[in-house]
Amino acid sequence: MNIQQAFNAAAADYDRLRRILIPCFDDFYRTAVEIIPFERSAALKILDLGAGTGLYSGMVQSLFPNAEFTLLDLAPEMLEKAKSRFSKMGKSPKILIADYVESDWDSPYNLVISGLSIHHLSDLDKKRLYQRIYQALKPGGMFINADQVLGKTPPLEKRYRQQWLDSVRTLGISDEELKAAQKRMEYDRMATLEAQLGWLEAAGFQDVDCWYKNFSFAVFGGFSSHQLTTQSL
Repeated sequence: MNIQQAFNAAAADYDRLRRILIPCFDDFYRTAVEIIPFERSAALKILDLGAGTGLYSGMVQSLFPNAEFTLLDLAPEMLEKAKSRFSKMGKSPKILIADYVESDWDSPYNLVISGLSIHHLSDLDKKRLYQRIYQALKPGGMFINADQVLGKTPPLEKRYRQQWLDSVRTLGISDEELKAAQKRMEYDRMATLEAQLGWLEAAGFQDVDCWYKNFSFAVFGGFSSHQLTTQSL
């Protein structure tokens, strides 16, 4: 089974399990949405890389009703869930079924977001992706990555993994659901937060920062240039 097949297979129960598999779910996603600096009425162009079921982008759409979304993912069954989510809000995002490492994107965008996806890439592909995202942003644009990161040292990583395991068991995950999640985790190729902040700066991003971190879960990113007023959008 490849990564596309793994996430297609998980599509039906994916959203239901988020609050268990992401023990810090509320704070994690709240930060990923609240950090967006634009006015709520702004007509933003937003790209979601690895959009999945549209969980993250749906939260953003609900707060930015005039935003136009492009959702890009390689798992069509996940994107069907995303289409349904947006349809319930009366929205029709552009859907692209593709590997965002290999495919071309429209540009420019005011905002590029990604939720729990980029950690599946090799370090080299992460670096290249951050460069492409920077080039795809308008002046004053922003990139937000809500993702999982590697512990800075092996003992820290071991602690992160054990804390996650203890948390999901406390939250009531079944043995079957845990095994399925751990099977998907075989595709993880995480990098440390420190390394990724450095790669963002090397790509040209300014005001690079981590706005939230809870063990392996982190919300971080940067701006294509210093923040501009929404009148410049």
